Amino acid sequence: MANLALLQNLNCFISTFNTKFKDFNKIQANRGDTVTFDLPPRFISNPSLIAVFQDAEQRVQSLTVDQAENIAYQFTAQEFIFNVEDYMEKFGKSATAEMGAVVEANVAQNCVTAPYRFFGDGINPINSYTQLAQALALFRNYGAATKNTIGYLSDVAVPTIIGSGLTQFATNRNNEIANSWEVGSFSRTDWCQSNLLPVHVAGTEGEQDTTLTVVSVVTDADGGISAITFSGTNAAADADSIKNNDKLQFQDGVAGQPNMRYRTFIGHEVSANTVQVRVTADAASTAGSEVTVQITPKLYNAAGRNQNTNNLVAAGMQVKALPSHRAGMIISGDAGYLAMPQLPEETPFPTGNAYDPDTGVSMRMYHGSKFGLNERGMVHDAIWGSTVVPEYAMSLIFPL
Repeated sequence: MANLALLQNLNCFISTFNTKFKDFNKIQANRGDTVTFDLPPRFISNPSLIAVFQDAEQRVQSLTVDQAENIAYQFTAQEFIFNVEDYMEKFGKSATAEMGAVVEANVAQNCVTAPYRFFGDGINPINSYTQLAQALALFRNYGAATKNTIGYLSDVAVPTIIGSGLTQFATNRNNEIANSWEVGSFSRTDWCQSNLLPVHVAGTEGEQDTTLTVVSVVTDADGGISAITFSGTNAAADADSIKNNDKLQFQDGVAGQPNMRYRTFIGHEVSANTVQVRVTADAASTAGSEVTVQITPKLYNAAGRNQNTNNLVAAGMQVKALPSHRAGMIISGDAGYLAMPQLPEETPFPTGNAYDPDTGVSMRMYHGSKFGLNERGMVHDAIWGSTVVPEYAMSLIFPL
């Protein structure tokens, strides 16, 4: 239990993600277990007293436990009786801290793989309270859940943000942040910092700041645009033109084209958010300097519950991709899910299986001897899975 507490207390993603997913608490888990959970249904209103009935759409997302990690070490009987027994607590803490960092870094990958919206350009740093307030304003303008907002910042960005705050006339806040040197709670958001935020390596178009021009789109049967073909790639026949999880933003001020804006997720009114999308697969450019990119979310312009843009994506519109960057995140409404199910006893070996019923976080430790070989082994292990609901999340883009 002491090691389990260490696992939770050292890692901000593990300690703040929603780990109370009830179905997983009952699973003696096998690697690969998957459950689905409901997302809020979407509807469209009708400007009349005459009812227009619409189908009830069930939206679901899956959470899969598909990750595993262990740390194992061994001793001879002599080492154990003369040295190790007195140091088991230290060995256990070090092993847990190492394994916890691996789990934390894996969960933090959601900052890259889940959101499609982002704040920051990957060139200019996020280094002020004003920028945090701007990010939150855009995050909420789109229609985020209003409760339990959490921000994850790069630890090396925090000192400059604190420094910017100390120049403002905010006596109570400045006394608090000067004493703790932490951003803490700001604008109804709890801010965490991490040295394990993921790095995304962008494709050529992001690295070269290429302006891509829309040529055509792929429209699915439901009317949503799921892929866009662009011209103007930096190089012809480039296998690294666009990389999975690159993020694209439609550009304003293109001659003859309207500015693209998202509609609010609830209410379907035009928001202040520029249309941004996440790439879902690597894409190579062709000999004709074109590239076809799979995107999420689908872009819908026709009126209806899924309508999310103010204009139809048209030939001649332009986008740019972010350069390589380190990604943090803002989420709200407990939209980050982490499952760490309890593993079974490792019979016949003595097993310690610590499970916290309040948070759902779990890890296992067991030990045994190799018969006749004078070797004693100790193993710490855990399995887990995580996911983030994309519409309740926004990446924070920190330059490399």
